[in-house]
Amino acid sequence: MIPYESLSRLNHPFEDEFRKKFDEFLEKGHYILGPELEKFEQEFAAYHHVKYCTGVSNGLDALILALKSFGLPEGSEIIVPSNTYIATILAVVACRMKPVLVEPTIRSYNIDPTKIEAAVTPLTKAILVVHLYGKVCDMDPILEIKKKHNLYLLEDCAQAHGATYKNRLAGTFGEMSAFSFYPTKNLGALGDAGAVLCNEEGYRSSLLHLRNYGSNKKYYNDVIGFNNRLDELQASLLSVKLNYLNQMNNHRNKLADLYLNGLSSRYILPLKDADHYDVYHIFNIRFPQRDRLQKYLQDKGIGTVIHYPVPPQRQKAMAGILDGQEFPIADEIHQTTLSLPCSFCHKEEEIREVIKALNEF
Repeated sequence: MIPYESLSRLNHPFEDEFRKKFDEFLEKGHYILGPELEKFEQEFAAYHHVKYCTGVSNGLDALILALKSFGLPEGSEIIVPSNTYIATILAVVACRMKPVLVEPTIRSYNIDPTKIEAAVTPLTKAILVVHLYGKVCDMDPILEIKKKHNLYLLEDCAQAHGATYKNRLAGTFGEMSAFSFYPTKNLGALGDAGAVLCNEEGYRSSLLHLRNYGSNKKYYNDVIGFNNRLDELQASLLSVKLNYLNQMNNHRNKLADLYLNGLSSRYILPLKDADHYDVYHIFNIRFPQRDRLQKYLQDKGIGTVIHYPVPPQRQKAMAGILDGQEFPIADEIHQTTLSLPCSFCHKEEEIREVIKALNEF
């Protein structure tokens, strides 16, 4: 059996360091808003060459707190890609703003910059880009549109830890960027965790207040806040794995190269180009008979996942929000995409076995 992902195998190389961190955690008896969080925040900010990292409870909360920190009025329109995980859109809705969906390019799966400007109205206040599957969006034209229309830019980097566009890291293009450290991410915790990056002290102050009941001093509450803190244990474990992030990403790239060089031309493969260093959080192929292919691989003992089977506009949760809107490119992607094993837990011989099975289909 070749699993799509195995967290026990993925985290096995770090177990000794994890145990040491856990013992220190128990001995200190400091569980919330302590030195381990401060340490990870400093390290993650330094990795990205930005001033501030604010650890929060998960990736969705990172998006929500970042959007709230812009201070936009209710009803503001936020441009988002039609091809994304629903969390991106849920964050906009949670802030009582209006998601305006824009189609992706069929080859990159990321938002199509040539279609953004047509979606801008007087109510448009921000662009929320998603660096999907570990590929950074085509940022130069997006930054031009942002500047032309005086818009905020928020990056959803949940799947793009360490990815670059023209040698610039995901998470360093906008006013703020949101990260998820869900266990399967390229930089994954052992539970839920997230963070927001920024360079402006005002945003940092807002995030610190919002994540902690609206308080920056115990028992003194300045604004309406939430309980969205990143705990000490997860922060300490993330500090361990951050030291290996580039190594883990390079391993994923080696596996991706095996697929790119070995798979039959019948399959539509991820786009690779010189401007991007992709980190392959998801290595997806597209194939017209996707469901039959997935069943075949399952029978061969090969695990796969569909990211994602239902596009956002067709989710029941979006009834009354995205009703009547059609996004045929997103539909086509969701109907044909299949994610193959491509994790730090996998060995090259396993990927060669997957390739052999796919080419024999």
